[in-house]
Amino acid sequence: MNTLTQYGRMAEKHWREHCPKMVNALEAKGQLQAMLLEAEEKTKDEMIELTQQFRNQGLTAQQAHDRAWEMVREEYILLPPEAE
Repeated sequence: MNTLTQYGRMAEKHWREHCPKMVNALEAKGQLQAMLLEAEEKTKDEMIELTQQFRNQGLTAQQAHDRAWEMVREEYILLPPEAE
């Protein structure tokens, strides 16, 4: 079993708080860990790609990282809350 990195742990915390139905459904199917790993992998891959693009545009490493994070975080990690 793979251990989650900061992105996976952040996703799990956020999902449990804001998307409990999704988490319960994934846990019932035994898929929560796999989905968390997929979310962190996609986040990491896109962060690398976007950070490099922004660095090529002349941003500092921190600026490039921050802008990439702003663009990627809601795709896989900080999902919108479920409807009540």
